[in-house]
Amino acid sequence: MTAEPKSIEGASGAAAEPFAAYAAARVLVTGGLGFIGSNLARRLAALGAEVLVLDNRLPGSGANAANLAGAEGRIAVVEADVRCAKALRPHLEGRHYLFNLAAQTSHQGSMEEPLPDLDINCRAQLQLLELCRAVNPEIGIVFASTRQIYGRPDYLPVDEAHPVRPPDVNGIAKAAGEAFHLLYHRVYGMRCTALRLTNTYGPRMRIKDARQTFLGVWLRALLEGRSFEVWGGAQTRDLTYVEDAVDAFLHAALSPALCGRAANVGGDGPVSLSALAEMLIAANGGGSFVIRDFPEARRRIDIGDYCADDRLLRRATGWRPRTSLADGLARSLAFFREHLQDYV
Repeated sequence: MTAEPKSIEGASGAAAEPFAAYAAARVLVTGGLGFIGSNLARRLAALGAEVLVLDNRLPGSGANAANLAGAEGRIAVVEADVRCAKALRPHLEGRHYLFNLAAQTSHQGSMEEPLPDLDINCRAQLQLLELCRAVNPEIGIVFASTRQIYGRPDYLPVDEAHPVRPPDVNGIAKAAGEAFHLLYHRVYGMRCTALRLTNTYGPRMRIKDARQTFLGVWLRALLEGRSFEVWGGAQTRDLTYVEDAVDAFLHAALSPALCGRAANVGGDGPVSLSALAEMLIAANGGGSFVIRDFPEARRRIDIGDYCADDRLLRRATGWRPRTSLADGLARSLAFFREHLQDYV
């Protein structure tokens, strides 16, 4: 039987605000200097949570001190690695929620350096769960999984019943990390949930290269007055604006119905990459792109078309994406136009 989330002193579950339970909650965000983690940490702090961010600032990751600019007094930051049990253990004690976003995110990078990807996305996740079981088994955990674990879809939209068939090392390691979280719910009753994220975009994403998202490279090129490349162009994707992804994490941690389950997170609906490029140029008020063939190394691990069926998440929590793609692109451009030097 799934345990109800622990009540937090001073929070009212009957409050109209759906996230009132986070007021005065003690929360840990791993990977919290990264793109999604930092946006999540900032929102939690605004909700009144006591937020601790843990990040190893690994070169090539999305960690960026600028992501928490202006929030230093409300968010504590510890430089530590989830691969180091000794460094991690004391920060788990007494925490009500753990949002587990520490990861190696580059798909191509996982093929070039598979063992570090395995170590971060798989072994470290099992170690983290063992530490939680030892020092804080009541903690509510939400793991950042990925739609990459499905591989090339057999049907669209892709629901959670779709076969898991990862196309790269990153997908295999993330699938294992997710499976460990769900196993610890089944066997030990721990409150673990996984969210299978699609392409997430928005303020604070990594734009200096394509290790995190292709869209960031496009956006940077536009702001620097350069043309950008679209590989293929006909493939469809759905994209989640980062604030909508943050909402999904906040809802998931409070949902008993999602304990022990993995749920898809979608966006505003499918769009082809060429249409997305046109929308980005329109939001920017100008720019250009060229269509290129997929590089062979990338083609081998590309998943083709993808669109998430996220009805499970919607039914369980009432979540839905609130940001249109056009609005999200405009907000992203506005943010990076003002803060470009912090991200290149």
